[in-house]
Amino acid sequence: MLNYTAHADWSNLTLAVNGPISVGHGEILFRLQCTFVRVSEQRRQSVCCFNRGDEQREVKTMGPILLGVLGCSLVLSVQAMYSSSDDVIELTPSNFNREVIQSDSLWLVEFYAPWCGHCQNLVPEWKKAATALKGVVKVGAVDADQHKSLGGQYGVKGFPTIKIFGANKNKPEEYQGGRSSQAIVDGAMNALRTLVKERLSGKSGGSSYNKQHSTGGSKKDVVELTDDNFDETVLRSDDVWMVEFFAPWCGHCKNLEPEWAAAATAVKEQTKGKVRLGAVDATVHQAVSSRYGVRGFPTIKIFRKGEEPEDYQGGRSRGDIIEKAMDLFSDNAPGPELLEILNEDILKKTCEDSQLCIIAVLPHILDTGAAGRNGYLDVMMKMADKYKKKLWGWLWTEAGAQMELEASLGIGGFGYPAMAAINARKMKFALLRGSFSETGIHEFLRELSVGRGSTATLGGGVMPKINTVEAWDGKDGQLPVEEEYDLSDVDLDEDPGKEEL
Repeated sequence: MLNYTAHADWSNLTLAVNGPISVGHGEILFRLQCTFVRVSEQRRQSVCCFNRGDEQREVKTMGPILLGVLGCSLVLSVQAMYSSSDDVIELTPSNFNREVIQSDSLWLVEFYAPWCGHCQNLVPEWKKAATALKGVVKVGAVDADQHKSLGGQYGVKGFPTIKIFGANKNKPEEYQGGRSSQAIVDGAMNALRTLVKERLSGKSGGSSYNKQHSTGGSKKDVVELTDDNFDETVLRSDDVWMVEFFAPWCGHCKNLEPEWAAAATAVKEQTKGKVRLGAVDATVHQAVSSRYGVRGFPTIKIFRKGEEPEDYQGGRSRGDIIEKAMDLFSDNAPGPELLEILNEDILKKTCEDSQLCIIAVLPHILDTGAAGRNGYLDVMMKMADKYKKKLWGWLWTEAGAQMELEASLGIGGFGYPAMAAINARKMKFALLRGSFSETGIHEFLRELSVGRGSTATLGGGVMPKINTVEAWDGKDGQLPVEEEYDLSDVDLDEDPGKEEL
């Protein structure tokens, strides 16, 4: 017996009230007996309020009203809705994502309130259905009175609400069938047959965050981050990370999903994995979300090793995300390496791994000397650094060293220095028509970067044969040593048979 003090108005000397209070996954059934001392009388609606923690209940009557002070006695007994011995799996915000969302199984989930009479009536039927479906369909239950946020995510307005989590776990279907165990089992089997048909036709979705994105990117490229792996994966990484903190029920998060997936694939490819995109379900992994002050969804933060995270303030399209990722990459990335074409492997790897490869054919070393060549190479290095966000490949060769390459580009053995940009995937190229200077090359590359400029098909539609040559030693060229001839034995006289006039 627990004693409570309450204030009430009503016309009877005693009042008995029966009702429930929800506590955890069970319910408290109570009987309230009240007595009072009469103080005054008036006619209006009466209210009896009592408090236990954050619980409040009101009892209303009509009639002559006596205002007084009550002594109330509350008799309590606790009844659990489901226990660990049942085949019904208890679901909470801490395990819902792992058990349901990331599962490939079909789930029937009841959202209930312990004080709800219809929920109490459903309990034995729900348990029977769970036992019958064991190993075939998962059956769970959520105390939505205690875990209001979880019920709110799925639009639960009344109790009990039953939802079917099938192919698309983000959009569960409302169960509209009967409440007997047989009706529940029949509804589950119908949903299971639908799921199997969808899988056979290739229409079914996946279960994890990565699998739920629409097409447009390789979904596995979004790294799923948790409380357990966040520090090791992100904070101790030398790579730059863009991390989305999301909630499965958030409409803006759902709109961002396909953009985030597509951006993740493009960024991984273009930065060679130096910038990564990840995602944290903030409703499940609350420790890391709380650490970084996540209050709304989606929240995107940028993490660099050894630095405080910064908020991403850009647009939410894949183009905006990719642009920011490339800026992050280029801020710390060194300029691309300028390589001499010494063999076929160098040309092939550089051009196949890059959207464009920029190739310069420089004058022979005897024509420029080391100083002249280094001047041309310096110009190329400055341009390579200027356009490093593009991740293009940069190559050079000496005039005459790779004649088939020159022929395929239409350079033809004159007009050095020359420059060409090759798209190896399309087998197209464009030639520099202006001066071989920072200004001239910048204009040439700027036109290419915005899709302008004339192009032609690479000679024969295939990469040309490349000769294997020695690398430049960085020195001035040396003229070939000519062999000296002794002309002392050579008779330079006129024909002896010829007579002088």
